[in-house]
Amino acid sequence: MLNVFTLANGRLFQEEIESHAALAHVQPVWVDLDAPTDEEKGWIVERFGLTIPSDAVDDDLEESARFYEEDNGELHIRSDFLIDDGETPRNVRVAFILFRNILFSVHAEDLPVFRLLRLRARRIPALIDDAKDVLLKLYDADAEYSADALEGIYDHLEAVSARVLRQDVNDQAAGEALSAIAREEDLNGRVRRNVMDTRRAVSFMMRSRMLNADQFEEARQILRDIDSLDSHSTFLFDKINFLMNATVGFININQNKIIKIFSVASVALLPPTLIASIYGMNFKGIPELEWPYGYPFAIGLMIASVAAPFIYFRRKGWLR
Repeated sequence: MLNVFTLANGRLFQEEIESHAALAHVQPVWVDLDAPTDEEKGWIVERFGLTIPSDAVDDDLEESARFYEEDNGELHIRSDFLIDDGETPRNVRVAFILFRNILFSVHAEDLPVFRLLRLRARRIPALIDDAKDVLLKLYDADAEYSADALEGIYDHLEAVSARVLRQDVNDQAAGEALSAIAREEDLNGRVRRNVMDTRRAVSFMMRSRMLNADQFEEARQILRDIDSLDSHSTFLFDKINFLMNATVGFININQNKIIKIFSVASVALLPPTLIASIYGMNFKGIPELEWPYGYPFAIGLMIASVAAPFIYFRRKGWLR
């Protein structure tokens, strides 16, 4: 899909391009290629003289290939953007190319940050002046999106805490808590990766001296916002570890209760086993003939030997 955005009075106007002829009559400030076809890439070459690299959104790029400038003035930036859809959080690679005051973005999935910027640019006048403003606003929206994701982790962990830290936690509840904690830990890690990548990209733009004074100050504010997220992410990491240890502790307690039952049963059954062994081995004659009350006496003694440990364990509180 090929979308172009033209600028009028600081507002972005979106137009979906379905033919080469439609692209020839627009003067965009931003060209967004969402999973572009080879035909659409050909339109870009013919209209703007820009060749989209075949490995633009590959995940196995070398570090040196993430930020660089071509001899013809093309500025290439590769960044990861977060998608938190509640099911499978992931980081999606986006390739930005700044060429002739036009921002080209290439990605394989539609991104929430892009939708957020389009919505803001339509509603807020004088938000964007040029292509570099578009790129900065995308990184600004990305930092805000990461902050929203961290806030969601806070809320989800509070719900997990309410389940884990109650008085009675069975194995099913503990298993559900572990699954929820693992999901939030994965999302927290992806947020940390996302803000790290955004910090690197904004720092590169500042070092390249491509920004004017106002844009440079905005970039510094974005970095300050990103830095403020680090402490929250670290706190969430510690909270996740605490909840994980607490949940595993409750699982161990439940397992110890089961082992304790078998231990008590085995200890309680040792005396009657000993009595039965002695009774069967030490009578001179047949018990029924030598002593009519032999069997009832042995059975009663066995019952008493079983009851005595249970009474003792109960008084000690070991059966609770």
